[in-house]
Amino acid sequence: MLLTSQCMDITSLIMPQIAKAQVRLLVHGLLIKYWEEIGEVDEDYAPIHTYQVCRVMEQNQNNWLHTNWILTEGAQRVFIELKFTLRDCNSLPGGVGTCKETFNMYYYETNGDEDEMEDGEMRDGVGITEEEDRAMKESRYIKIDTIAADESFTELDLGDRVMKLNTEVRDLGPLNRKGFYLAFQDLGACIALVSVRVFYKRCPFLVKSLAEFPDTIPGSEASQLVEVVGRCVNNSLPLYEPPRMHCSTEGEWLVPIGKCVCQPGFEEINRSCQVCKVGFYRSLLESLACSKCPPHSVARQTGATVCSCEDGYYKIDSDPPNMACTRPPSGPRNAISNVNETSVFLEWSIPMETGGRKDVRYNILCRRVLPDGRGLEECGPNVRFLPRRSHTNYSFLLEAVNGVSELAKDHAKQYVSLNVTTNQAAPSPVSVVRKGHTGKSSIALSWAEPDRPNGIILEYEIKYFEKEQDSSYTIIKSKDTEMVVEGLKPSSVYIFQVRARTSAGYGAFSRRFEFQTSPYLYFSATTRGSVSVFTCVLRCGYSKAKQDPEEEKMHFHNGHIKFPGVRTYIDPLTYEDPNQAVHEFTQEIDVSFISIERIIGAGEFGEVCSGPLRLPGKREIQVAIKTLKAGYTEQQRRDFLWEASIMGQFNHPNIIRLEGVVTKSKPVMIITEYMENGSLDTFLKKNDGQFTVIQLVGMLRGIASGMRYLSDMGYVHRDLAARNILVNSNLVCKVSDFGLSRVLEDDPEAAYTTRGGKIPIRWTAPEAIAYRKFTSASDVWSYGIVMWEVMSYGERPYWEMSNQDVIKAVEESYRLPGPMDCPEALYHLMMDCWQRERSNRPKFDEIVCLLDKLIRNPSSLKKLVNSSHR
Repeated sequence: MLLTSQCMDITSLIMPQIAKAQVRLLVHGLLIKYWEEIGEVDEDYAPIHTYQVCRVMEQNQNNWLHTNWILTEGAQRVFIELKFTLRDCNSLPGGVGTCKETFNMYYYETNGDEDEMEDGEMRDGVGITEEEDRAMKESRYIKIDTIAADESFTELDLGDRVMKLNTEVRDLGPLNRKGFYLAFQDLGACIALVSVRVFYKRCPFLVKSLAEFPDTIPGSEASQLVEVVGRCVNNSLPLYEPPRMHCSTEGEWLVPIGKCVCQPGFEEINRSCQVCKVGFYRSLLESLACSKCPPHSVARQTGATVCSCEDGYYKIDSDPPNMACTRPPSGPRNAISNVNETSVFLEWSIPMETGGRKDVRYNILCRRVLPDGRGLEECGPNVRFLPRRSHTNYSFLLEAVNGVSELAKDHAKQYVSLNVTTNQAAPSPVSVVRKGHTGKSSIALSWAEPDRPNGIILEYEIKYFEKEQDSSYTIIKSKDTEMVVEGLKPSSVYIFQVRARTSAGYGAFSRRFEFQTSPYLYFSATTRGSVSVFTCVLRCGYSKAKQDPEEEKMHFHNGHIKFPGVRTYIDPLTYEDPNQAVHEFTQEIDVSFISIERIIGAGEFGEVCSGPLRLPGKREIQVAIKTLKAGYTEQQRRDFLWEASIMGQFNHPNIIRLEGVVTKSKPVMIITEYMENGSLDTFLKKNDGQFTVIQLVGMLRGIASGMRYLSDMGYVHRDLAARNILVNSNLVCKVSDFGLSRVLEDDPEAAYTTRGGKIPIRWTAPEAIAYRKFTSASDVWSYGIVMWEVMSYGERPYWEMSNQDVIKAVEESYRLPGPMDCPEALYHLMMDCWQRERSNRPKFDEIVCLLDKLIRNPSSLKKLVNSSHR
């Protein structure tokens, strides 16, 4: 922010009052060296002083004007504003010795303690001439710039009393000493220096979010941000971390991080912390205001941080402060037993009174009735049965408890008693499992009945998993003693276990049996037009062929059931608690390992910055930092981290890599690898015609490889476009922007469909527009559009056609024409991607194999659809 008032008298330069104190004047006066000081008045007859020189009639001019010593006051970068007039050399009369229309500006840094000599002084007792003194001083000055006039005046302007005033501003830095001198050198111009302002900018004192930030002088570099730690004021404390802001060279506060909040027992009202009233409390820094005490609790003094429970009511340490005080539950109701040979099923209704809590659980005391009326003994941790004993009597005591039952010592326990009798033992374990025919993805198994079935075998349960992967297993049920297990990986070792079930229940699993599948790799070729597409597939997956139609098959992974097929991507929205998905799929990064250096853009939820990530034991890397803006709702926080929960499941060189998240401090951040060249569409526009065809095909191959990986994972992107592809310094393209694949409401490329919601029409397959049928095949259509964008160097698909015109044209079989200089083989692939029937479109693995073949045979790219002379 520059001063609006002018200081016309440059010998005094009175500093005006400035409300925000962002600009500070430094200069105090000038020393004349061969310039003339002229006293004049302005149009309001106010006195002004100018310095003039116009010795154009003489040769070899070297006229200097020096300022007094200027104290920097700690500023490392200052600004110099000059106002001046300059005579047009062509308007001067003939016989001019020399004439220029520029002058030079210099500076000299000093701490002010050197032996500065004035005219006529002695140096070491030896007198020096004025010329020697002047030359000695001028030799120490460093040139800032040559100043030229935008407008010069003529003799006619003088007659009309028109002053053509020029204004030039230069910055100077970095400055390392206490002060400096300025000097102006005239080499033969006709010039009048009207005003000189020397000033610096600073970030003013600021109170924000209950934190004080002092008046701060910016750094020396134009792009440098000075980090300033704020001081919490007025009974406040830092929330997670001390508040920080960054002072820019323009004197602006930027990138607020963290904040202060009122300490417990206080609340923020009118930007100050005020004590909580009687009957109210505040214990969490995250909460904004004092809250009324929850039911069955009281706060009898001001400034309460917790509320005390009334008599007969209790809380445990893990209960949140806003939870009501509670009591133990009453006893269970309507208890019944159901005996299934060796299994006893107990059922009961919840207590009439739960005590106000949801953590009701039940204690069951199991006691076995000893023979001949010898009393009862506890069952112990494992109930075991002797094969020859057919009947056993048991007694059960059932009690309901909750989180505060242990605190209520005087609460009378309420039990429910049950007596039951069991009979018949479960089958013994299967002792032998044999391997039959082994295929590339299947193994035939057979086994004998248990030695002691103890009844009729109703079915068998087969459990299997890949060796060393026992946390992810599959269970299949069969009524026979043999079966073929399919859907296995070739050349892989699997562990199998079998157990039997009778009406008495399941027996124990057999010991582990280890079998291996056969290796198998096959090649297939399909032909479209003149282009052969070779697909190499390592067969794996699940097929129902040769399996009992009644057979059940379930997959388990870390406690989650997964159904048959190749899909391994887990939608974070399927988690009841979204924070669990964030915890499972992302890595928490301590905010102290991250430094924000500059802002590189704006995202859907806040600013996007960049800076170094320094993890312990690892080399420093540059990262992109997405921040969640302040004042967010819980839903916005979930939506923001939703993208990280998706990215954290991917690991591929052509998928943007998630480094981690920051959720335990504010602002909440998503940290990803930094892509130096930004989005693909913008990068191509900036470098139009600068790449070879092989380089462009290499970019397309990388995108297709990333999409093949996503397709194999079972993930549909929905918004594949060049704007959502990022490019690094090595021209590696990576698929990104997984958040917009769900929420496209703010996308300027989106348009409403008849079924509601917004989708990017120009990149979307017809079935996805009409029926919202998004699949990997619809992603292939979008990939064809991306190919067109790449080969046209970022041109807009369908140009200026409206979205409705695009929908109508595509429905009428219109397709984008081949871009200029596009190889025919690539355009044929685009057309295949735009097949109306999605089943006719190529798969991403076919696309990758075709592009690999084109790269290996560059001659196949020579035939063009249409050519131009770029």
